[in-house]
Amino acid sequence: MSLPRRTSRRRAWTALALPAVLCVLAACSADPATGGSADAAAPARETTPTPTGPPGTLFDDFDYTGADDPSLAANGWEIRTGGGGPGVRDSWSADGAAFPSDPAAQGGRVLRLRSTTDGTAQGTTQTEVQTTGGNFLNGTYAARVHLSDRPTSGRNGDHVVQTFFPISSSDSSEKYSELDFEYLPNGGWGTPGPRLDNVSWYRADPPDRVHKTQKRRLGGWHTMVITATDAKVVYSLDGEELFTSSGKYVAREQMDIHFSNWLIDLPFTGGPRTWDMKVDWVYYKADEAVTPAEVQETVDGFHGEGTAYVNTVPKT
Repeated sequence: MSLPRRTSRRRAWTALALPAVLCVLAACSADPATGGSADAAAPARETTPTPTGPPGTLFDDFDYTGADDPSLAANGWEIRTGGGGPGVRDSWSADGAAFPSDPAAQGGRVLRLRSTTDGTAQGTTQTEVQTTGGNFLNGTYAARVHLSDRPTSGRNGDHVVQTFFPISSSDSSEKYSELDFEYLPNGGWGTPGPRLDNVSWYRADPPDRVHKTQKRRLGGWHTMVITATDAKVVYSLDGEELFTSSGKYVAREQMDIHFSNWLIDLPFTGGPRTWDMKVDWVYYKADEAVTPAEVQETVDGFHGEGTAYVNTVPKT
């Protein structure tokens, strides 16, 4: 169960995202060869206005050519490159974000978050991708996520944390809100893995939270769903309810959606290791508690229509 982050999560856009926006304004095209995609030959898509769709809905299939695709920033995503924690401090890098093809993805591509380490702080990079604007509060949050039990390359044993969570923009907010899925294949903070933690927060500092741990191995694809109302928060995995929080442990202010792949500490040296986390799609429905089955039906409908992106969530 993670410790609070000591620095604000509201960060400036990355050096990749800001030029991408300027590129849109100048009507230029991104160079896909620098985007880290496994399909570098694919042409960059043109940025289009926010599409119409069901009201209060976000859906993104992550159909981008790379981290410098202008559509990524235009659709409200940023890649973290700032300092702070959690994990190995000041090691956040845009290099780990890519959008390769994946035959297991419903839309054909995934958001891949790659973190690497050689057991030293200087040789470590962590990856986090988030929305911007803080437009999400009560409703249903869902994502199809691939978790890793072993590194893609190198020796196993790192205390890696693979996460999907909506969160307040500032740790110091009086109405701080955070709702977590956190998978630790090798454990951490002195406890063994594998384990999945669901955590609902009331305050970041000093920590005030409730949680439940599932001790199970979860390598592979899973659909994570969080339904949040004024009365309770319900966490589900592949249609199975895991944990419910209530009382003061509910969302109290607008949040952003984050995906993060990071390392708690550096337990050993001895060669490079690469850890991958993948996201097939993300979905949000404002002010409605949507069942996991209904989430999947809606997502299937978007894919069937060839819809890669919808955002009709009102701006705050």
